[in-house]
Amino acid sequence: MLKKFLVAVFMVGAAGVGAVVFAVTWLNQWGESPMSLQQDQVLEVPTGSSLYRLSIELEQLGLIEQGRYLRWYIKLNKLGHFIQAGEYDVPVGTTPQQLIAKIQRGDVIKYSVTLINGHTFKEFRLALQADPVLVQRLPDMTTEQILQALGEERKHPEGLFYPDTYHFHRGDSDLDILQRAYDRMASLLAEAWERREEGLPYKDAYEALIMASIVEKETAVGEERALIAGVFVNRLNKKMRLQTDPTVIYGLGDQYRGNITRTHLKTYTPYNTYRINGLPPTPIANPALPAIEAALHPATTKALYFVAKGDGSHHFSETLQEHEKAVRQYQWKRRSDYRSSPK
Repeated sequence: MLKKFLVAVFMVGAAGVGAVVFAVTWLNQWGESPMSLQQDQVLEVPTGSSLYRLSIELEQLGLIEQGRYLRWYIKLNKLGHFIQAGEYDVPVGTTPQQLIAKIQRGDVIKYSVTLINGHTFKEFRLALQADPVLVQRLPDMTTEQILQALGEERKHPEGLFYPDTYHFHRGDSDLDILQRAYDRMASLLAEAWERREEGLPYKDAYEALIMASIVEKETAVGEERALIAGVFVNRLNKKMRLQTDPTVIYGLGDQYRGNITRTHLKTYTPYNTYRINGLPPTPIANPALPAIEAALHPATTKALYFVAKGDGSHHFSETLQEHEKAVRQYQWKRRSDYRSSPK
């Protein structure tokens, strides 16, 4: 009798163990099998969410049959309960195990916005405003409020933001991007200033930034930047006016319609370097590092003048006579684009 009882107990126990083994095997296979996706999807995990809520949402979306399967799988494999909020790509073929791993890593979708070299603060704001993902805070802020939020004491924002492509996540704001651009410019400028050439005619790093912005606007030809900076440094040292067209254009603001005229060159603004001595009061754009480096490491040259050749490059001259000859050669043939800076 006892023998039959023990056999029965053994059979029940064996059946129980077999059931557990089957359940564990099935659950692991389920976790490693693709979810029911007909097309790629984006899953948003809100702040404060939990694995329990996530399992319910996945069930409601039809991605998994039962939310409890996911909870059992996580518990069985001791995956923990930590998840990170954000947007996640869920391509066709994704398994529950892969999705949980992605959410626990915080491998969220990354977006990007580009602030272009040589663009103005106004253009930066427009680029951020046009982004459909960024949270928009700037439209409700004045320039003064923006600078205060960034911790900047200056009243003029031009030149304080580094142009680059910035990656971000949904939920980040336009002000977050500006803060990063502001911090990066401050860091790069300070570092570059420490490595500057000796004897430059700048009182501080900000004046070097002003020069860099002019260099940035004058040429897109990399090998010319240091040479153009060298021309302007020579003119500053000789107490000559810079006479550079981009500063005139900046000073005109919305009055500029695409063609600079002799009247523009004669019109006084604080930025018209045909009318003022020395550097303009602020940068005229947001320069990238190559222009900053050029301003702080200008080429050694005797040139005092340059004129646009029409192909993006410039002709450099040491004397006014040579410069006027170059102007006749390159500019007077193209009256619609009168650019001959400096004189």
